[in-house]
Amino acid sequence: MKPCFAALSVALCLAAALLAFEGFPRLTSVEPDTGKTGDVVSAKGENLDKSNIAELYLTTGAKDTKVQIDEQTDKEIKFKVPQAQPGRYHLLVLTANKQSMIEQPVVFTVE
Repeated sequence: MKPCFAALSVALCLAAALLAFEGFPRLTSVEPDTGKTGDVVSAKGENLDKSNIAELYLTTGAKDTKVQIDEQTDKEIKFKVPQAQPGRYHLLVLTANKQSMIEQPVVFTVE
């Protein structure tokens, strides 16, 4: 009986962890992945609406540059490439409650 209880406990913990991340904003792609200042870019993923994300940034890890969001839905954020030095940047989100900044595994290159 003890092995079944242990397996059930593990299953319940995994289910709780998955529910905790259910509303977690996650970017999965950016198109195009290269652009110039002023270009409009589309970042796609899940939980991207205003109830989950307040602001979006390009980041080098040392410096964050805020982008202008033009459109925002649950699955997509359209933004303008800001004035930034040429290079590779990760996208960074500020959560709607403004308590967490989460660097995303999506990379954008400014020409």
